[in-house]
Amino acid sequence: MKEANIPISPIPNSAGSTPTKKELSKITSSTLAPKTETPLKSTITSTKIQKEVEPIKEEEVNEVLKKEKTSTEPPAEKKRFKLDDFVIMQTLGTGSFGRVHLVKHKETGKYYAMKVLVKRQIIESKQVEHTINEKKILESLNHPYMVNLVGSFKDNRNLYIVLEYVCGGELFSYLRQCKRLPNHVARFYAAQVVLAFEHLHSNDIIYRDLKPENLLIDKNGNIKITDFGFAKHVPDVTWTLCGTPDYLAPEIIQSKGYGKAVDWYALGVLIYEMLAGFPPFYDEDQMRLYERILEGRLRWPSYFDPAAKDLIKRLLSPDLTKRYGNLKSGSADIKKHKWFSEIDWKKLAEVKVKAPYIPPFTSEGDASNFDSYPEDHDPYGLPGPDLYSEEFKVSFFFLF
Repeated sequence: MKEANIPISPIPNSAGSTPTKKELSKITSSTLAPKTETPLKSTITSTKIQKEVEPIKEEEVNEVLKKEKTSTEPPAEKKRFKLDDFVIMQTLGTGSFGRVHLVKHKETGKYYAMKVLVKRQIIESKQVEHTINEKKILESLNHPYMVNLVGSFKDNRNLYIVLEYVCGGELFSYLRQCKRLPNHVARFYAAQVVLAFEHLHSNDIIYRDLKPENLLIDKNGNIKITDFGFAKHVPDVTWTLCGTPDYLAPEIIQSKGYGKAVDWYALGVLIYEMLAGFPPFYDEDQMRLYERILEGRLRWPSYFDPAAKDLIKRLLSPDLTKRYGNLKSGSADIKKHKWFSEIDWKKLAEVKVKAPYIPPFTSEGDASNFDSYPEDHDPYGLPGPDLYSEEFKVSFFFLF
């Protein structure tokens, strides 16, 4: 395969020069630490990093809730559930705080994904604020290309978040099955992510964790963004270091304040990975990965579409004054780019565009597109005292 190196201007440090290895080592060792919650799958793009979680102020949460919802459909009514309302079926994924189950609602027969979070593990990992953040953001949003919240509740041991079930599995699995995606398929998925990001950003929310593992495919072949654990209401800039290493924008690695532009940078990484089958700066050594991101040198496989290359370069621009999505016209520059010339944005927003791939499934509750996990046979809902009532008394009483 013939490849060419296309340089992107190196990211300067505070002194105006490219960071040295010593400086980069200081950045990666002192400010970037592993996130306590493990991803649902161990892959080359699944390792998350995060500095100590910033406390979330009550007024900040309330401000999110006051934002006008701009979804293309009416906000779904959040339901009041209890554990006995569901038949708990197989595990769809696991993490440090618990697991995600496929569940069936006894009364209606509808299938949902239930995220079960163990209170003790949340507290021990100091992730209470992060859990609040994810729940409140899910509660405040409704969009056809995002996994929507249906309801939530708690008991003496666990927190339960009930989400719509997306039966097609992860884009990650489909991508690895195909090795790489055809240009028109990658364009379709990327366009739906653009619309979802527009909605998030219009509510001053940064997603901060784009990657194939966090994109689910529904029964009609459309993308649904999931896992809002890193999403945050940010009207201006934030300094929290978090995300997936392969998808980190240079300004995050350099510990600079950053804003919504990091999501558009991540979109560039996603498009590249969908078309190539691997991220643009991938390296098994994490420090070397950060060096490559800061150097900004892209290797282009010979089969890359020229228009896709042009858009990726504009999205991965280290210069925020030149990065697409961060200019005066915002996301309009991305939507008007020639790579998206075949996209009917109005029809796509109305979910009226036929998907290029329909995942195989036999019924609404089919989970064959997800990996299999050993089941935990310890039942939920056992009687007993709530040992963590004080820790969750203020923060969670009005949430669950």
